[in-house]
Amino acid sequence: MRLIEDHERLIYVDHAATTPVRAQAREAMIPHFAESFGNPSSLYALAQESRNAVDEARERVAGVLGCRTREVVFTSGGTESDNAAIKGTAHAMRKSGRHLVTTAIEHHAVIHSCEQLEDVGFDVTYVPPDATGIVDPEAVANAVRPQTVLVSVMLANNEVGSVQDVRTTSDLVKEKAAGLGTSVVFHSDAVQAAGKLSLDVDEMGVDLLSLSAHKVNGPKGVGALYVRRGTPIEPLIAGGGQERQRRSGTENVPGIVGFGVALELANEERHSFNDRCERLREQIVTGILERVPGAILNGHPQQRLSNIAHFSFQGVEGEPVLLGLDFAGISASSGSACSSASLEPSHVLIAMGMDPSLAVGSVRISLGIDNTQEDANAIMDVLPDVLRRLRAMPSLAARGPLS
Repeated sequence: MRLIEDHERLIYVDHAATTPVRAQAREAMIPHFAESFGNPSSLYALAQESRNAVDEARERVAGVLGCRTREVVFTSGGTESDNAAIKGTAHAMRKSGRHLVTTAIEHHAVIHSCEQLEDVGFDVTYVPPDATGIVDPEAVANAVRPQTVLVSVMLANNEVGSVQDVRTTSDLVKEKAAGLGTSVVFHSDAVQAAGKLSLDVDEMGVDLLSLSAHKVNGPKGVGALYVRRGTPIEPLIAGGGQERQRRSGTENVPGIVGFGVALELANEERHSFNDRCERLREQIVTGILERVPGAILNGHPQQRLSNIAHFSFQGVEGEPVLLGLDFAGISASSGSACSSASLEPSHVLIAMGMDPSLAVGSVRISLGIDNTQEDANAIMDVLPDVLRRLRAMPSLAARGPLS
């Protein structure tokens, strides 16, 4: 029997992992699966319908970023955008230097790209955060050397929600590089920040910016990389030369169209979204901290995304907690969706200085456009009960949901 007997629908609070496609984006995509199915690279009228749709979507994305349309490169998602930014720039600038700077709390798409570059002779500095998940801009700038070609600092962390001061970091990095007589490209992974924070690339002072559609109620399998004019970058994918020779492959027209609509709407609604999610998040945080002994809220207390609450619980592991929530009709996660199957503690929490035995007992609640006050109330009721049951029966803590 489910713990939530009066809640008829699934309570989905894993929006940092993915989001449902909103109706406006679905409707915009549908014609491009059938009637307007042409290849945008062809010349006939049917193909030009697809080309026009891609161009319109590019204008939508550029409008959100405050950039030129030609600076928007469509990709298969945030992971490809991060890979293209890190590897593409590093290889394009390898004659100038082979040193990169990033943070220890980046998404795995950045971390693993840097590790792959280390395997082929690049040197990478991973700047640690403080205990709240904030990276000191001066520490990032101080890591810049004469051989540094790229710095990558995410705008908002996908696990704990802490928001970095990208503008200050970029300014200090560029100032340090100028003093050394060099040039450094600055990249930011803004995948989790889209729809919550301003993405104006000039305000942030970035040269490269990664985005993903399915984090803003768009379709999976599509994203974008902003590439400031003049930024050296080698294409990650070679082929027919689409996207101005920067990313080959026939464009995913339906996905790109849905992405453009979803991102534009998310940006227009971000203030109301933030107001509503922050209210619900604070209620959940207050309720959990009051009702669960030993609960710890991770991330910066103020400098954080409006929709993410990340907790660690002493004496339990995250997996049975999540299974208990799922049994009650609540879908949450332990952190990054890309590593949810791993039994290893979060690299983000470890970098923040958390003991591994505590880090494994973590749960992330991330709110979205459809979450309600009733959802928040249910979470505050169910999560403490799941934790009480697990703590009372430690032999079951690693086995699964409690009946």
